[in-house]
Amino acid sequence: MKKPRFVLFTLLFSALTFWCQGQTASVNNIVPKPVSFIATGEKPVTLNKHTVIVADAAYKQQAEYLQELLLNQCNLGLAIAAPDARKTRHSRIMLVHDTVEANRPEMYWLEAGGPVVRIKARDVAGMVHGIQTLMQLLPLQKVNEVKFATVEVKDYPRFAYRGMHLDVSRHIFPLDFIKKYIDYLAFHKFNTFHWHLTDDQGWRLQIDSYPKLTEVGAWRNSTLIGHFKDTPARYDSTRYGGFYTKDQVREIVKYAAVRGINVVPEIDIPGHSRAIIAAYPEFSTRPDTVWQVANTWGMYNRQNNVLAPTPGTFQFLETVFGEVADLFPGEYVHIGGDECSKMWWKADPKTQAFMKANGLKDEKELQTYFIKQVSGYLAKKNKKVIGWHEILEGHLDTTAVIMNWGGAKQGIEAAQRRHTVIMSPGKPLYFDAYQSKDPKDSLAIHGYNPLDAVYNFNPVPAELQQLRLDKYILGAQGNVWTEYMGSPAKVEYMVFPRMTALSEVLWTDPKQKDFEDFKRRIKTTMIPRFSFWGSAYFKNFERWTMADQ
Repeated sequence: MKKPRFVLFTLLFSALTFWCQGQTASVNNIVPKPVSFIATGEKPVTLNKHTVIVADAAYKQQAEYLQELLLNQCNLGLAIAAPDARKTRHSRIMLVHDTVEANRPEMYWLEAGGPVVRIKARDVAGMVHGIQTLMQLLPLQKVNEVKFATVEVKDYPRFAYRGMHLDVSRHIFPLDFIKKYIDYLAFHKFNTFHWHLTDDQGWRLQIDSYPKLTEVGAWRNSTLIGHFKDTPARYDSTRYGGFYTKDQVREIVKYAAVRGINVVPEIDIPGHSRAIIAAYPEFSTRPDTVWQVANTWGMYNRQNNVLAPTPGTFQFLETVFGEVADLFPGEYVHIGGDECSKMWWKADPKTQAFMKANGLKDEKELQTYFIKQVSGYLAKKNKKVIGWHEILEGHLDTTAVIMNWGGAKQGIEAAQRRHTVIMSPGKPLYFDAYQSKDPKDSLAIHGYNPLDAVYNFNPVPAELQQLRLDKYILGAQGNVWTEYMGSPAKVEYMVFPRMTALSEVLWTDPKQKDFEDFKRRIKTTMIPRFSFWGSAYFKNFERWTMADQ
């Protein structure tokens, strides 16, 4: 009796091996797991110093990127040849622009046979994904020659939006680490870097029109020591801060684009604006008060951190978001909208008069007014708005994308109101939460999100599938809030291997997922990769699961 085709594919998948100086690396170690894979049984392709990279014009930068990766990983210093090098007698890696076989966004075909390793894609992101798969199939060591077994990999993502966030307000990170973080995203086939640039604890982006945002708003006089629930609270006495110049931002945007990563900046308003009003108190509901940049964590309900609805404030927002839109070429700008304390608006007579004059019945409608104003400013720049799910408290048109950090309920509500939704629930996609129940584990803010909770998360709630509204789920995102991450190593410790788990959630068909196999691939693929990168990671991921909840 003939075996079902999928069984044959599985056998081929398990058997396929790539040879390199006595070490083996199997295609069934790839993360995230690809859509399909076939061993063609042809003669292996020999990659050595004579091999050349040949790229169509659309992928010139990706050829240079591949050249750099091959040199760093395998010490293979390959030349980039002119397109007519297709006729060379030596082996070659070809980067081909193709819209026929690669007929989906971000799709790639990787084929190896005869003297050629060929990657076909219709767009830059797809080509980068193919390059990442190629690099996973090569040894993590310096070699003179690689025997690359013949294979065909056809692959594309499950979701259109696959994001990772990084908060640089609570703690700022060097430009080199921002690039390294983007490299992590590219390896895992994410396509979006959400850069949280402003909050109560610091403003991190140069704005020419309002220089005090960085002269004042980028610096706090001290920082909380220990957990924010500790009593009494303790603080250091060190001035802390910094910001990214516009030239540095352009450098990051360009770096990310080569790697198929879109950068989404976040400027958080109308709440979480303490750094703004520290720099420009005239935009607060108490303009005669001298405010300081926040030095602790939390919502700041008892201390003002909201913007007042004044002509000066709205001019400020239009100007700032105009500069932001000009700096970031992507489709989206994130405008925050979360955790906006209404008490300061309620207590301010001028705000109440503004609400009455504009027919706003309550403070929720005032929050919506802010969101609509900024959405309008950005629309003039051909940008779309993303906001945290609290912006649904009022009545918005459906052009705003909802990033849901709550539970399934908020995501379902947004989809029912016909908003596009990015799922980013605190459970389990906040990677600042604890990874274990061990009291000796590294300090985190709260909550418990072990590896299996991340891996088993489904961005599409069952209710939306039943209502046939799953089309409104654009994808999902992991969030990295850095209150307790003061160094790159701590960020790495908190995201790895949870980032790897999320990459498979967002890329791979759920029918192909298997947590035990995933853990095996963490050991065979990712732990050696973490070591190669010199990256920290959480080593006890197998010990702690949701059963410890």
